[in-house]
Amino acid sequence: MFVAPDPGRSRLRNATRAVIGVAVAVAVSELRGLSLTASITGGLAALLALFTVTDATVRDQRITTALLPIAGFPVLAFATTLHGITPARDAAFLAVVFCGVYARRWGPRGHALGIFAFMNFFITQFLHAVPAQLPELYTAVGLALLTAGATRFVLWPIERHTPPAAVPPALPGSGLARPTTRQAFQATAASALALLVGQLLSEERWYWAVGTVWWIFVNTASRGETLVRGFRRVFGTVIGIAVGLLVAIPLHGAPAPTAALVALCVFGIFYTAAVSYSWMMLAVTVMVSLLYGLLGVLDPSLLGLRLAETGVGALCAALAVVFVLPVTTHATNDAWIRRALQCVHAATAEATARLAGDPEGDPAPHAAELELLLGRVRMALAPLMHPLNPFRARKARARQVIELLDDCAREVRGLVSVVADPVASHDARLAAACWRVEAAVKALTASDLGRRGVASAGGEVPQQDETESALVHLRGLEKALSDLAMPLGSSPRPPLVGS
Repeated sequence: MFVAPDPGRSRLRNATRAVIGVAVAVAVSELRGLSLTASITGGLAALLALFTVTDATVRDQRITTALLPIAGFPVLAFATTLHGITPARDAAFLAVVFCGVYARRWGPRGHALGIFAFMNFFITQFLHAVPAQLPELYTAVGLALLTAGATRFVLWPIERHTPPAAVPPALPGSGLARPTTRQAFQATAASALALLVGQLLSEERWYWAVGTVWWIFVNTASRGETLVRGFRRVFGTVIGIAVGLLVAIPLHGAPAPTAALVALCVFGIFYTAAVSYSWMMLAVTVMVSLLYGLLGVLDPSLLGLRLAETGVGALCAALAVVFVLPVTTHATNDAWIRRALQCVHAATAEATARLAGDPEGDPAPHAAELELLLGRVRMALAPLMHPLNPFRARKARARQVIELLDDCAREVRGLVSVVADPVASHDARLAAACWRVEAAVKALTASDLGRRGVASAGGEVPQQDETESALVHLRGLEKALSDLAMPLGSSPRPPLVGS
């Protein structure tokens, strides 16, 4: 929790750059003589531009950043215009929720534009913006996006030298079987319920419940992932409120110390987002408390209301993933593990071709894809390994599956290095071992998955030449695949991993 690795100090640099970008955006708004509401809107717009744009190339990041106003400005206009018309405002908010989640089907760009559209509606509720403020809100957001873009692409172009990690393509599907479509209906249903219950708690601060639902559905794909993320959001909010009571309330909105602490919170949001959602929510909650202090409305009861609204949103999200087009943790786990195993199969098939003399055979691309898929498998299995999961056998099995897939990835990397060596050549034992590995994968992904063991060659193989080295890696793959085929002992059925 406290010493998470930061290779190349990428999180540190990204968080520092975010503080600079947000601070400059707010300073520009203040120098233009804009209101406090507009300055806060601009700062949040800069934060979102730096946080949500995660395209794989710098060129795509620039395009997405340039498209943010197209997604945000119309929503900003609708939200301010409908501010006093409750039924129309609520219907428009739910429409933005559905469209924002549905847009994730178009990858990182759709994801970023959807978040930016939603947050523009949310910000107007947070600041109680009205139509008369719309021109200066447009000005603040436009200046903030220019400032954030200049900071990111000119002043400190981190991604030019260290591009963001690629993400595997989403699971296939069409209609309601497409994960993003299903999640759009789930998020909208949860938001509608949160909106109704949230308004019963507070006519002014109901939007926190809807905001909780929105962010719980970000980067989740199964019932287990959503429930765990909801728990972490509530936990981080509780700790953040405690810190807010100790820090934000005594400040009474004093500008200089509040600005310094907001900058620290921005740093915390960016620095912890990749490793701990709870820590990120702590930083978000403290930042919100400080902003309320600047607006002159902060008191302990307001923080208590935020906790209650957050709890309502988390509960509504939980109900939605259980009763509205549910996707079980098992189904998600199984789909991603199958994808990883199919990638092992493809890598082995390419290695077989190369070892048989085909110069076009190359397992390297599949080995790289396997690393990406393993990251998604870990995310899918994370709910099973949560400390609050009462099923110890399934928790242990989930850990074992991750270890075995890591073994597969290591052996595939070793196989890649072997077949890339021109000395390696065809050998009957190599071909036989490759065929056994391919058969093992097919057995694992068959309909009766887990009922059949996978034969392992066993024995020790001396690493005397390239052929023997290849056999070592293939036999390592066989052993890992054989262990993956073992069913979970405490489960009445034989899934790949109990969930």
